[in-house]
Amino acid sequence: MARKVFFSFKYDDVVRAMNVRNSNVISADIKSGFIDKADFESVARQGDAAIKKWIDDQMSGTSVTVVLVGANTDKSRWVKYEIESSIARGNGLLTIDISKIGDFLGNTTNYCGLTVDGYPHYRWNSDSGRENMGAWIEKAAKAAGKP
Repeated sequence: MARKVFFSFKYDDVVRAMNVRNSNVISADIKSGFIDKADFESVARQGDAAIKKWIDDQMSGTSVTVVLVGANTDKSRWVKYEIESSIARGNGLLTIDISKIGDFLGNTTNYCGLTVDGYPHYRWNSDSGRENMGAWIEKAAKAAGKP
């Protein structure tokens, strides 16, 4: 079943996040929450209310939120807001450690340890994310009571 999925991540990890997004493991699904740097900076210049509105607009109609976790994701107030909003909306939720996905230079980072109590956590590389993310999303949706 096609799902509209919101991806939450700290912008520092955009290269790793795009690697996950472009893996096409959920190609039939709608992927929301991605913004290019120029648009991100434009929204950010408009202040917190504009950022919240952008997030809320992107989450509209989603059934699952995938939190992509890198080295400093736990320090992002916007990721925290996205998690809280997802739970309040009744979205399925899961976290995925993306710290061992290489950036453009092949560099990896450490994992910050962010998980969300009561929701599943996976590791992109060692849990075969490319092969399993579609199933993880579907499992999270079903756990949240989404048809």
